[in-house]
Amino acid sequence: MIIQNRSHHNAAASLWTLLHPRGQMPLFVGFLFLGVLTAWLSVTRLSMPLWSGVVVVLALLAYPAVRKWCADYERLGLPVTVLSILLATQSFHTVEHIAQWVQYYILAYPLQESSGLISPLNAEIVHFGWNVGVLLVVIYLIDSGMRNGWMWLLLLWAGAHTAEHTYMFVTYLQEVQWLTSSGASISAAQGLPGVLGKGGWLANNAATSGPIAFLCTFAPGLANAPRLDVHFWWNVGEIALLLPAAHSGIRETIVQGDERASREL
Repeated sequence: MIIQNRSHHNAAASLWTLLHPRGQMPLFVGFLFLGVLTAWLSVTRLSMPLWSGVVVVLALLAYPAVRKWCADYERLGLPVTVLSILLATQSFHTVEHIAQWVQYYILAYPLQESSGLISPLNAEIVHFGWNVGVLLVVIYLIDSGMRNGWMWLLLLWAGAHTAEHTYMFVTYLQEVQWLTSSGASISAAQGLPGVLGKGGWLANNAATSGPIAFLCTFAPGLANAPRLDVHFWWNVGEIALLLPAAHSGIRETIVQGDERASREL
């Protein structure tokens, strides 16, 4: 009977286990409606910037989200709760990049104004810190026992993504130092290319390196894509790997918990 219950529990575990609202759906719906209404009035009636309305929505949704994650912790433990938080926050981060893509390619905003939903924050600092945080969380999840193939692929992708932002962050700091010493505004230090994309390290070194030149010829987007596209696809790849990694990870965690419970019995 114990084995049958464990198998049924494992079979029921899925992404829905992470996304389940834990009784907070009325709060989510109510606070979302209130947030959208407040944001709309702030932007249309008070001429507030769009990002302020988005912040209001997120701040209101934080309350039911925290209640849901507290219930996750009591029901499923810390690793699964961390995985649930990562899935939610990385999904929003990916939406931010989709918003940038829509602004530039569909709404025809200038590239400098295609900054997503929360634009006034320092892009280099935020994205560097965000990706380091994601990488550390993935390492924690693997250390906690979620060692499926998708999670290992996610670790490699997140590591490469963090390396790209580390290169960009170092370049940003060097540019800030140069602009500060010359008395110029440091705003121009943001938006510089990284390893990939137009003006990036690969593009600049293709002429002096045969392997890099071959790579850029084989996949020209690696050297020609604008920065917006580069990071759009970085995040699409990250969420595409996170979804199956989370699906497998929740099952692994439940199986391990059931096995521990069986041994205790």
